[in-house]
Amino acid sequence: MFMMNDMNEERPGATRRTALRGLGLAVGGAALATGLGASPAAADPRRGPTTFVLVHGTHSAGAFWMPIARELTLRGHRVVMVDQPGHGAEAFVPESYQRQDLEAMAVEPSPLKGLDLDDYEARVTGIVRRAARHGPVVLVGHSLGGVSVSRVADAVPHLLHHICYMAAFCPSRVLPTADACTAAPENANAVSPVELMVGDADRLGALRLNFRTGRSHDLALLKEMICADYPDAAFRRTLADMQTDEPIAAYAGRAVGRAESWGRVPRTYLRFGKDRTIATALQDRMIAEADAATPGNRFRVRDFPKASHVGPLDPAPVADALDSLAGRG
Repeated sequence: MFMMNDMNEERPGATRRTALRGLGLAVGGAALATGLGASPAAADPRRGPTTFVLVHGTHSAGAFWMPIARELTLRGHRVVMVDQPGHGAEAFVPESYQRQDLEAMAVEPSPLKGLDLDDYEARVTGIVRRAARHGPVVLVGHSLGGVSVSRVADAVPHLLHHICYMAAFCPSRVLPTADACTAAPENANAVSPVELMVGDADRLGALRLNFRTGRSHDLALLKEMICADYPDAAFRRTLADMQTDEPIAAYAGRAVGRAESWGRVPRTYLRFGKDRTIATALQDRMIAEADAATPGNRFRVRDFPKASHVGPLDPAPVADALDSLAGRG
């Protein structure tokens, strides 16, 4: 079954810093795999079906995962599509955004200003704790959702059967934040939405984008970033589900997994070969740095060479890849 908007108490925010300018969603294509070890942290798979905890990327929400969640549920798994604080059912929709008053939108306060990566970690960890009572948990994050995966796996590795990064940030000691990952030279060919920002991100405390724009230039840039290979109708549906605001502090939060905790959990990376938001070269660097940190527990890599940042319209290939990570009795 689907379980949405599972709530937990949020912890107070940490120090805010200047944000990266990134964008995140999910999905994929065909598969290539290498090495996977047994999980010393896995829940007993005989206790119940696997629960997939799915963490969305920036400017998105748990409902983004619905096509993949449907596939996983039909294969007998439990699925939780996480809404991070201020997203999904808790989403903030600026009044000025509804009116498309860009001048007012540039200054309308954002309630997401007080949120940071600690809040995101707390939300996901609380859900993982509850899900793990019933069987093995596979934690999956896409794009910005990867920083939550790293933080949660570092906090509660014993509750996780497997972790999966879906074209997602996987920070390292060299690149400790999503901001640092985005600024890496391997991401130089990525497309940035900086020119589409509305208002001053530091003042708002949030990166604010106008997804209801009618400007052809802006729409072309967004499509290249998100799903260049999609039909226009599918692209518009994707934009309709996106949120204006993402707290900048989430990008600046440190999310480096320790070898003795995060590094014990078996992990998979879904590598998207046509990604213009998190460039494939950056994905490769993050995989290599993680493997160097834990050479005895390397990423299992599944390659989706034709996938853009949103991936193919057909959710089945990604569901196939995730289904293979489930705990079996």
